Amino acid sequence: MGENSGFTVRTVQEAMVSRGARRTLWILVGAVAFVLLIACANVANLLLVRATGRGREMAIRAALGAGRWRIVRQLLTESVLLSMTGGVLGLVLGFLGMRGLLAVNTAGLPRLGDAGSLMGMDWRIVTFTLALSLVTGILFGLVPALVTSRADLNAVIKDSGSRSGSGFGQNKTRSVLVVVELGLCVVLLIGAALLIRTSLAIGRVDPGFTATNVLTMRTSLTGPQFQTSDGVEQAARSALERIRSIPGVMQATATCCVPLQGGFGLRFNIIGRTNEGPFTGRGSVSTSSSGYFETFEIPILRGRDFNDLDDGNAPAVVIINQTLADEHWADGGDPLADRLLIGSGSGNMQELAEEPIRQIIGVVGDVRANGLANEPAPIMYIPQAQVPDALNALIVEITPMAWVVRTEVDPATVSATIQEELRLATGVPVTDIRSMEEIVAISTSRRRVNMLLMSVFGGSALLLAAIGIYGLMAYSVQQRTPEIGIRMAMGAEGSEVKNMVIKQGMVLILMGVAAGLGAAYFLANVLASVLFEVEPRDVTVFVSVPVILILIALAAVWIPARRASRVDPIEALRYE
Repeated sequence: MGENSGFTVRTVQEAMVSRGARRTLWILVGAVAFVLLIACANVANLLLVRATGRGREMAIRAALGAGRWRIVRQLLTESVLLSMTGGVLGLVLGFLGMRGLLAVNTAGLPRLGDAGSLMGMDWRIVTFTLALSLVTGILFGLVPALVTSRADLNAVIKDSGSRSGSGFGQNKTRSVLVVVELGLCVVLLIGAALLIRTSLAIGRVDPGFTATNVLTMRTSLTGPQFQTSDGVEQAARSALERIRSIPGVMQATATCCVPLQGGFGLRFNIIGRTNEGPFTGRGSVSTSSSGYFETFEIPILRGRDFNDLDDGNAPAVVIINQTLADEHWADGGDPLADRLLIGSGSGNMQELAEEPIRQIIGVVGDVRANGLANEPAPIMYIPQAQVPDALNALIVEITPMAWVVRTEVDPATVSATIQEELRLATGVPVTDIRSMEEIVAISTSRRRVNMLLMSVFGGSALLLAAIGIYGLMAYSVQQRTPEIGIRMAMGAEGSEVKNMVIKQGMVLILMGVAAGLGAAYFLANVLASVLFEVEPRDVTVFVSVPVILILIALAAVWIPARRASRVDPIEALRYE
């Protein structure tokens, strides 16, 4: 390729999993860890409540001779059994969930096969899940077990007649766990909201072409007759004549590079212009037959389109996009008055040795060829009939020819006929049949899958946090039933009792939300690489998410508060 050319060495794993995908996977792993911590906090809360209710039982066991560590082992066994059961159930639900995810969108997970046919229960995933279940069962069951094992029979008997306690003074551990749940929930919900806004922003992007009713397919032109550009052009004209004659077909074209499916870039020089370096600029190069811009409905802003007269015997021409024109004719000059030499400064690349100087004959609208989230890049379009033979041989060797057809009807209804005509014209099989709408969906699939997963994680976290705050407040009301009865017997109104419970719950909610906002503020930059037209610390998200969470958490607090306001003083004192 030349003395100044180089190459990059990458492992197979690096080639299969890009840097962007690896960063996304780590973000999702973090989200899973947050949901796991929230679930574990909920389980620990439930175990603490259960431990309080079994205090008398454990005290009696200790009085009958059971050692403390024997009680701890018993409670840990119960905790681990509960955790392992949840782990097995989680494996089943996870497998079914992946099936459901693939049913929604398989485009972002191509190596799982059609409809997830290659997906199965990997033994490493099963082992990791069960090991994680075991570890979490031990870690989050240990504190409740130690608390319960300290139960003293005399203290339990003395306390059995009074359960009022001092409210949150007895529930500090449970309160801390709920605050942690709410904080983690805020972080996940903010992340999900940012990705949702990103997905909506991408959905509003104009790709620069119309994807509706456009069908694409490819053929590998590997025969000796296709080694010259004239051979490829003859096959293309014959195939396009057949395709355009099919009822329902509006326009058709042949090209090396379909938007959003990659391409190749080359340096170029503007003839007569003094450069600071060996070349003027760099841009993508796309070879195409006539009808390309009409098929994609890309507007021609200035000049003209290619036609059948732009063959190998005609003067060499090129069409550029608006971005390239803006970059190099920003002073108001006329690009149609200039010429380009494509490949200049590309070293000793022999395939470009015969590349002619090309007259710019048109400027077309921009296309987001490298992804909807990427700004349009400079593009040079050259007619297929004018591609140098050496460069043509390289192109047909490394990439199949793409055929693009715009139809008046659903492309699926004429797809079989188009494929048959294409096989008859070229003599080679047709592969990779896709609609342009599907290609657009594939280009945004990773972001949509990320949004869907984060939304699921955020929703799960929100549900768990609501359950956690409800459970804590309901238990607190139950423990304080005698106290509430006495308050109401002494003249306290039901609304006062309800407001007291709500106030206590709101303290926890606001503490959790504040902690979550602080964590989300510092972690927001982690998502910056996967966002589009959304700031990592978007004000709308950072305001709306806490408000929604507070309202939902308030509803979870309001239910036990309403129950507390309806306590019958006589029944409460009798219960005492």
